[in-house]
Amino acid sequence: MAIGAIRISGVWLLALAAATGTASAQSDSSSTDDAAEGIVSAQLRAQGYPCSAPHSAEPDKGDSSPGETAWIITCDNATYRVKLVPDQAAKVEQID
Repeated sequence: MAIGAIRISGVWLLALAAATGTASAQSDSSSTDDAAEGIVSAQLRAQGYPCSAPHSAEPDKGDSSPGETAWIITCDNATYRVKLVPDQAAKVEQID
């Protein structure tokens, strides 16, 4: 697997940040939730973690910091804390 494949693209991170930033202004955030699930689960799979059917992806504001956005994603097989860092591999921790 190429190194570039395991690094989250700055474009993906910006798209995810933009989608979640507009969620609070929308009454129906299901499309935003779907986008977050898709982006975070794709990053997990690119790094070799199984996530066949993501159910939810929620921002983890307590674990986020400038330049690192943390998410809690629940898949069929496990729940993960994923920290997305531009131009680096995501930091992944299985929490369930």
